[in-house]
Amino acid sequence: MLTALAELVHHRLTNRKSIRRSIGRNIVITSLQKHTGLGTLVLSAVLSAVLSAGLAAQAPAANDAPLTENWAPSEWGPDDKAGSVNRTTPEMVLKAAQLIKLGKVATLGKVYQQDAPAFGSRGWRMTIPGMPTGGPFGEQQMVYNDEYVSAEIGQIGTQFDGPGHIGIITSKGHFFYNGRFIEDEDVTAYGLGPLGVEHVAEKGFVCRGVLLDGVAYNGGTMPIPTSREKTDPGIVSDADIKAMIERQGIDPIGEGDCVFLHTGHGNVWHPDDWDSYSAEEKRSRIAKFNSGEPGYGISACKYMADRKIILWGADTWGSEAVGPRFGGENDQPFECHVEMLTKRGIWNLENMDLSKLAEEKVYEFLFVWSPLKIKGGTGSPGNPVALY
Repeated sequence: MLTALAELVHHRLTNRKSIRRSIGRNIVITSLQKHTGLGTLVLSAVLSAVLSAGLAAQAPAANDAPLTENWAPSEWGPDDKAGSVNRTTPEMVLKAAQLIKLGKVATLGKVYQQDAPAFGSRGWRMTIPGMPTGGPFGEQQMVYNDEYVSAEIGQIGTQFDGPGHIGIITSKGHFFYNGRFIEDEDVTAYGLGPLGVEHVAEKGFVCRGVLLDGVAYNGGTMPIPTSREKTDPGIVSDADIKAMIERQGIDPIGEGDCVFLHTGHGNVWHPDDWDSYSAEEKRSRIAKFNSGEPGYGISACKYMADRKIILWGADTWGSEAVGPRFGGENDQPFECHVEMLTKRGIWNLENMDLSKLAEEKVYEFLFVWSPLKIKGGTGSPGNPVALY
């Protein structure tokens, strides 16, 4: 009986993509009750056993590089929660402020809206409850509106990746920045504790911003990589960064800088004209946007890290090159995310609107940005500002 039941559970599970979520588990139990007549407790026990066996069979080998290569403690000590932003000094801020020559401002965030492209199953859903939400009040008959937002608030649209976003499975647990594990008591599903984005937000970013204009360098929009070679035109290598800096006639990137790559791929989703597209055109653009992306290769990320930058980003959904099987220069998914965030504490901004800076050939500027203080969050939305 139990063997047959286990087979039925396995069949149901393999046809339900959402089983990893608690709601999916409850749906499967309800469905199985109809077929078996067994109670919830019995089915829960069988379901847990089948899940455990399945996960054990599919569990990947642990990667102990964070442990054997001493990724922690960070250079700022075992108690640090902010990472690279610790590098900023008053002298750096004053020097960066001198880059304001024309008194002009460019906002670098994109519009948050429901039909905008998003990675995976993420989404932005907003409603105005009540219309109006409240009131009236007093003789003047005042009313007001609120908005209700359902979203992966730190990982949608223009987004900041913080300490709790990217980790590695090791033999000791899920390793995140500065040797913290999601198995730790102070890291929970209701907030990541010492990995929360609010610790970075407390300091914020005020720095020399550097634009790497990959479109001008490439002679057009950078393509999605088709190989994992450093010479692929969709992959920015360490040599490419040096060449772009020289071509643009600015000082090399250095300690405390914030560096952003304009690939042109982000213009597939541009806030100025998005609402003018038909539903079919939007679907086509979303598919293209998510099919891969040009961006930094691992050699570029290691170079920037060695130069002690404090923030990196691009006009794409992941900033780094994503080609065949999610690989950049190597056959590994999101190598730059692991190298920069998990290992070095150098944070990332994605889906930036860099078109105005590129159009005006503004390659250096004062950059100002701070994540929202979302207690225990993985990241933050926002609207960074460039002053020049």
